[in-house]
Amino acid sequence: MSSAPTQSSHGEIVVGLDIGTTKVCAVVGEVEPDGITILGVGSVPCRGLRKGIVSNIDWTVRSIKDAIESAQTMAGVEIRTVYAGVAGSHIRSQTSDGVAAIAGGEVQRSDLDRVLEGARAIPVDADRQILHVLPREYIVDTQDGIRDPIGMSGVRLGVKVNLVTAATTCVQNVIRCAERCNLTVADVVLDALASAEAILSEDEKEIGAAVIDIGGGTTDLLLYVDGGIAHTSVIPVGGNNITNDIAAGLRTPMAEADRLKRLSGCALGRMVGEDEEIEVPGVGGHAPRRAARRVLSDIIEPRVEEIFAVVRKRIEDTGMLEQLSAGAVLTGGAVLLEGMTEFAEEILGMPVRIGFPQGVKGITQLVHGPQYATGVGLVKYGAQVIADAAARQAAPAHSVKRLQAATKSGEIEIIAAGDKSKFWEWLKAAF
Repeated sequence: MSSAPTQSSHGEIVVGLDIGTTKVCAVVGEVEPDGITILGVGSVPCRGLRKGIVSNIDWTVRSIKDAIESAQTMAGVEIRTVYAGVAGSHIRSQTSDGVAAIAGGEVQRSDLDRVLEGARAIPVDADRQILHVLPREYIVDTQDGIRDPIGMSGVRLGVKVNLVTAATTCVQNVIRCAERCNLTVADVVLDALASAEAILSEDEKEIGAAVIDIGGGTTDLLLYVDGGIAHTSVIPVGGNNITNDIAAGLRTPMAEADRLKRLSGCALGRMVGEDEEIEVPGVGGHAPRRAARRVLSDIIEPRVEEIFAVVRKRIEDTGMLEQLSAGAVLTGGAVLLEGMTEFAEEILGMPVRIGFPQGVKGITQLVHGPQYATGVGLVKYGAQVIADAAARQAAPAHSVKRLQAATKSGEIEIIAAGDKSKFWEWLKAAF
């Protein structure tokens, strides 16, 4: 099966497949010169994952099929290739450096590829694989802090990167589930990285921001400093832990606990009126009973406090707390709880907002929620991959034009006549 993106009558179709602990969401986007148009969305519950990791392949496959069919019907296209998200506590991050000589005195895309390849050439455990090589900054000779070195003059190119690694079996299980649905996985992407693509502005990335993606099974943390990703980690606690607490505390079924959380839950007890009440369904045929809404918030608050306390500790451990001038952006379905931003601001000590997908058009009302940030972000990630591939294809064409122009002007003959080694240096730089 071809891994090329599906073509529509206008642009290329890119599909993001967010395989989460509580739901599978497929987002279909069409990449056009003026941006990304959302064509269709399919979202269905999923019970095949535990804390972001596939625990039952058959259940997961069933959910993926249902989500893909729903998205296909809405978008009116056939889905063959997807960009799949991955999460879980098996995700790890570490720093690395790379150095390469600049072939022709001016940084070309090929030089970037070589220096990034050097940065990823570090020992990795046999059961792990490198998921992403995320540049933090480039160094040309002695000048550091460079975001995009292409076109700059120099003899030595360096890079500082964050390497994101994942357990190979966990990644392979995600791919296997998709392949059993007759899908080709173009790439596997860290959920938090995809979410950041959908919800952060360039200004926020530049002045420093934390992305906190609270999903069903995990909370993903991503820190941007000086325009680059400085840290990523996964905390194995999420919205499902809150639901479990409610089910145990109020003695109600899990499905009803989840409904109570979504409709009546509040992360800060003091925001709930003393006279507010909720109806709590019973278990095993017991009649429903009335309870104070404050009781529900008193169950939710400690768990939310735990999540944000761990997030703050992770940020403090990186030493980057003071560099997050833009504050934190919350995303994921669990952040829709009332009082979530207020509580986060108290514990984290920084401005906090809810992150909604942005930078797309089309039927945006269907993805206008933090729970769709990963799906939309995967589409944006895929669109960027396509753009990068197009730029690489354009580079040889540019070099051919340089060669043709040099031949007409006699530049090649002049160089070759003077010094053969200089001629080969020129030729390498041109290509």
